[in-house]
Amino acid sequence: MVTMRDVAERANVSIATVSFVINGTKPVAPETRARIEAAIEELDYRRNVVARALASSRTRILALLHPDFETRPNFTVVQFVMSAAHGARERGYDLVLWPVNDGEQMSHLLAGGLVDGALLMEVQIHDSRVERLIASRVPFTLIGRAEDDDLPYVDIDFAATIDQAVEHLRGFGHRRIALVTQCTKVPPGNEPGRIMRAHAAYLDAMATLGEPPAVIAVESTSAGGRAAARTLKDDFPEATAVILLNEGASAGLVKGSRALGRTVPDDLSVISASTAPEFGEMIEPSLTVMAAPATQLGRLAVNALIDQLEGVQEAPPHLLIPCTLVPGQSVGPAPA
Repeated sequence: MVTMRDVAERANVSIATVSFVINGTKPVAPETRARIEAAIEELDYRRNVVARALASSRTRILALLHPDFETRPNFTVVQFVMSAAHGARERGYDLVLWPVNDGEQMSHLLAGGLVDGALLMEVQIHDSRVERLIASRVPFTLIGRAEDDDLPYVDIDFAATIDQAVEHLRGFGHRRIALVTQCTKVPPGNEPGRIMRAHAAYLDAMATLGEPPAVIAVESTSAGGRAAARTLKDDFPEATAVILLNEGASAGLVKGSRALGRTVPDDLSVISASTAPEFGEMIEPSLTVMAAPATQLGRLAVNALIDQLEGVQEAPPHLLIPCTLVPGQSVGPAPA
C-alpha cells in the first residue's frame, strides 16, 4: 500500500509538507504543491480514512439515511441519491447509503464517529429518527419535513404540486379525480410527510371543487397498480382521472385499466406526481408527469449540510420546490 512517506520521497519533500497539502493545514508554495499532487497521482495514493479522522477529527464522509427499501428503489429515489453523491464528491466528501428503520439503530451507527454529518430521506411527520439525530448532535439536513418546520430541510412542495395537477385535469373537464398513494408499514397518521401533505392538498382541492374524495393506497408495485385499477372501477366508477403519488404502481394502473376495458386517456386520465419524466416515457401511452426536482434537491441538501459543517451557513435551509408539469399522452378530455 502506498504511504505518505512514499509520496514525500517521490516529491523530494518532508512527510510534514505532504500532510500540509493533503489536510490543508498550512500553506505550501505552488511549485511544491504541484510536485506533491503529481506524486499523489503517479503513485495512486489514497488517504486512509481512519488516519485522516485521527489527524483532523473529520472523516469527510456523509451518511444518506433511508429506510430499508420495502420495494425496489424507484427512479426518483435513485436521482436523489445520485445527485447527493455527486454533489458531495464535488466538494471533497464521500456519501454512503445507510438503510435504517428506527432511531435506535441509527444512533448506533452515528455514535461510532464514522460520519461528519447525515442526510435523512423519507421523513415521517412524527419521526423517531429525527429525534435521535437532534440528540446525537451530528449535523444533519432533512430531505423531507417532519412536524417541526424549524429543522433544516429541503423538500418538494407537495401542496403546489397537487394543486397544479388538479388544475391541469380541470382544464380537460375533469372534476371527479382520484388519488392513488403508497401504503406503508408505519402506523396510520405517521406516513412519510410527502404522502400526508399530498393527501391534505388533494382533500382541499376536492373540497374546493365540491366533489367527494377518492383515495386509494396500494403497494408500490405493478400488482399494486392493477389493484388500484380494480378499486377505481369497482368503488369509484365515476372518477375520470387519477393522480398517482406512487411511481412503482404507474405501469400496473395503466395495464390493469386496459385489462378491465378502460383505456388511458379515453376512459381514464392519469398524472404521475413526484416522478421522473424518463420513467413516464417507458409506459404506453407515455405518462403526463409532475417531474420531481430530485437532482436539484439532492444537491441543495448536501450543499446545505456541508455549509453547516464548514461554518458558512447563515441560517438553516427551509426550501420547498414544486414539481414541474411535463405533458405526455395520458391526459385527455373527460368522457361525456
